[in-house]
Amino acid sequence: MLDAALLRRDLLKGAVCLGLIGAAPGYARASARRFPAIRAMVDRVISERAAPGAIVAVGEGVGRPDYISSGTIALESPLPVNEQTLFRIYSMTKPVTGMAAMLLIAEGRMKLDQPVADFIPGFANMRVLTNPSQGVETRPATSVMTIRHLLTHTAGLGGGPAVKGPLKDIYEKTGLRQNLVSAGERLEHAPPANLKDFADRLAAAPLLSDPGTAWSYSVGLDLLGRIIEIVAGVPFEQFLERRFFAPLGMRDTFFTVPESKKARLVTNYTGQGAKLTEVDAGPASIFLNKPAFPSGGGGLISTAHDYDRFLAMLANEGRMGRAEIMPPDAVKAGTSNLLPQRVSMRDYIGIPGVVGFGAGGCIANHGGLKGLFGWLGAAGTIGVIAPDQRLRVTGLINNMSVFSFAMNLPKAVHDDLGSAKAA
Repeated sequence: MLDAALLRRDLLKGAVCLGLIGAAPGYARASARRFPAIRAMVDRVISERAAPGAIVAVGEGVGRPDYISSGTIALESPLPVNEQTLFRIYSMTKPVTGMAAMLLIAEGRMKLDQPVADFIPGFANMRVLTNPSQGVETRPATSVMTIRHLLTHTAGLGGGPAVKGPLKDIYEKTGLRQNLVSAGERLEHAPPANLKDFADRLAAAPLLSDPGTAWSYSVGLDLLGRIIEIVAGVPFEQFLERRFFAPLGMRDTFFTVPESKKARLVTNYTGQGAKLTEVDAGPASIFLNKPAFPSGGGGLISTAHDYDRFLAMLANEGRMGRAEIMPPDAVKAGTSNLLPQRVSMRDYIGIPGVVGFGAGGCIANHGGLKGLFGWLGAAGTIGVIAPDQRLRVTGLINNMSVFSFAMNLPKAVHDDLGSAKAA
């Protein structure tokens, strides 16, 4: 059971965000009209050469989702994009990892505010850069890093665009900075051999800020993957398979694409229009090779069908059919605001309109939809739920430099539902 007082506090914080919307307006009518605003968005991806193919899955309650798709899996391919097409979802992995942690918290196997050092002693006496933009001088951290901090990007760790200056050099020299997107790239320094090695190297690096004081995009969810496997007693990827993927029927979600399924993997691109350029071909993708370790922050491949199953479970408070995948309290807490009090959000990047942060995903009022929980992916993808509406939306393309599709999708959903309600 989740700690009752702690849960009440976090749910009350989240209620400010999640209690703003009623029942999904006009969903059945929008479905019957085939979601014209979403259809226009998907078709525009193809006509503007933002990607060769795109798909959106929209669902309400326990109902089967509607799929709106267009295009092919690659410029040179005749294979159409559909709900079984494999996409790189990158940071949409984070809510999956976050909810895995919430599941263990609900089972009493770890606590939301438990120190990371309880699981990995190297994090007991962390040091913080005194001037992150200029030097490597450090001071002792004034607070202790916890599970909450890893879930909400407030641990003081770096990652992605937050890794710059001296910390970028430290991460690169210790093999912690891994932004490979194609099989042809090579790292200058050897990557960690496994999640344990990753965690140990990370513990030796300084922090950007004291834990719990500032939001900074980070590798916290990757570190959480190591803690999950310590607590669960099985490899991180096996825990996800046993507790989420298998019971939810997510047969096409994994860290490495099997040889038998590689023909369904889209090609990844950058640029747009005449400058649309291939960066990772599906048939020869880096995701065909087993990674050094499973990245809980950005390593999953999935499909519109599979990610919709995950979101449907969250939107239905942990249930899928007759099966309880997660306790309702765990889902409610994970989709509520878990940010530490008085945390600075100055460096936030992600879905606009942020009003909080939960277990690996933000809480935002965006595009006319309020109380959204979810996150984006580096190749232009998005997956969100509107909990009070029991509505879920997955949008998938694969382009490392086009984010307008993901950013504008919530508004298209809102426009379709709103126009259907008025019809």
